[in-house]
Order: sequence, then C-alpha cells, then structure tokens
Amino acid sequence: VISRFAVTGQFTAKKWELFTYSSIWALFGEATLNTLAAFAAAAVGALILGFVLAIGRLSDHAWIRVPVGWIVEILRAVPVLIFMMLLYYGLPGLGFRLSADHAGLLALTLYHGAYFAEILRSQRLIMPAGYIEAAQAHGFRHFTLYRRIILPSVLMSALPLLGNQFILCLKDTAFLCIITVREVTAAANSVQSTYFIPMKA
Repeated sequence: VISRFAVTGQFTAKKWELFTYSSIWALFGEATLNTLAAFAAAAVGALILGFVLAIGRLSDHAWIRVPVGWIVEILRAVPVLIFMMLLYYGLPGLGFRLSADHAGLLALTLYHGAYFAEILRSQRLIMPAGYIEAAQAHGFRHFTLYRRIILPSVLMSALPLLGNQFILCLKDTAFLCIITVREVTAAANSVQSTYFIPMKA
C-alpha cells in the first residue's frame, strides 16, 4: 500500500501543503470532537434502548412482546439515513422541529438500539437453562437473577457482536453531514469545496 501511494504521488509536499494551515487543523479538530461526541451519546443511548427493547421482546406477556417486536422490526427495516432525513426535514411539516444534532442523535439511537436489542435477545435465548435453574435453586429472585446471573452472562457472550455494532454506529456518523452536522465528513467536504482539493473523508 505504501509503495502504491509513493508511485501515485500521495507523499509529495503539494498533497500535504493544505495541512500547514492552522485553520484546517482547527476545522478537523472541531469536527472530530463533534463526531466522537455524537458517537458516544448515540452508543450509550442505543445500548440502554436495546436493553429495554430486549426485555420487552423476552416478556411472557404477548401484549408487551408483540408490539415491541413490531417496533424493533420497523426500526431495523428503515435505513439510518432515511431516519435522519425524516426527523430533520420531515418533522417540521408536522409542527415539530429538531436541531440537526438532536435529529441525528435520535436517529442513530433508535436505529442501533433495535440492533442492540436483537443481539442481547439472541444471547439470552442461547444461554444454558442450567444457569438459571441453579440460581433459582439457590434462592435467587427475579431481579437478583437478572443482575447477578443473566445480565453478566449475556454481556460477556455478546461482547464481540456489540463491538461490531459500536463500529457500525461510529461509521454511520458520516451520514450526519447530510443534515448539516459539522462532523469529519462535512469538514472534508468543506475543504474540498473551498480549496478544490479532493479529499477522502
């Protein structure tokens, strides 16, 4: 890869001259902080929402389980970019207006929360029944059973899948530029349109 970059002239001084300007560093610094803040808030919110939805999908009561199942499927079926555009551009037509940051954050939280819910639910379903039976035999009640046995086991087995979903959530922050959030992709587009230098975000 490095040799290919060298052959195509990617290491020439002219290609990197742009980064000698302090304004460019300030622009990308601010954009990076905005991206990380959006990712952190969306990831935490989505994980909490995922727990709630997973519990609903695992409920013994059909009047809870069925509606929550439909909600999860709908949230997973709609692309996150469509969510962002509906929340930012569509809601004002109904009399509700969200800032670009809030619309993007809400879209990321809802979309990835549905996937977190399915990850946690699947790991709960494959959990050996013997764990729960042994805990119940030792007198663990419902809340303690979840807190001491089920939740730690589910989280440990789900870590690789949760990690993948966190990465996808970080990558999806690039769509925030579509609704005018000043993140890294928006900064790269701004530099390209201002200085006429193509950049890959």
